[in-house]
Amino acid sequence: MEKTELNQILDALKLHGEQVSSKFDEMEIKVNTRIDKLEKQMNDRFEKVDKHFEQIDDRFEQVDKRFDRVDDKLSGLRVDLSDTQKTVDYLRTKAQAPW
Repeated sequence: MEKTELNQILDALKLHGEQVSSKFDEMEIKVNTRIDKLEKQMNDRFEKVDKHFEQIDDRFEQVDKRFDRVDDKLSGLRVDLSDTQKTVDYLRTKAQAPW
């Protein structure tokens, strides 16, 4: 009778082990699914951030081009002012010269 009782206990432990194993498998599937979803969400967010940075880079390039145009205009104004100053200096020396 002891052998039969031991076999019943072993069968019960085996059944319990299978149930625990089954629960662990279910939990593993749920955890893996959740991890996959979180990974996809993170990748989506990183893609959005990358796109946003690309837009910012484009805007910086536009601003840089505008600064270049302003610099060109200011350089032109400096040349014009320099020429005007030379003309004024020349006319002043002519006006001061005795005739």
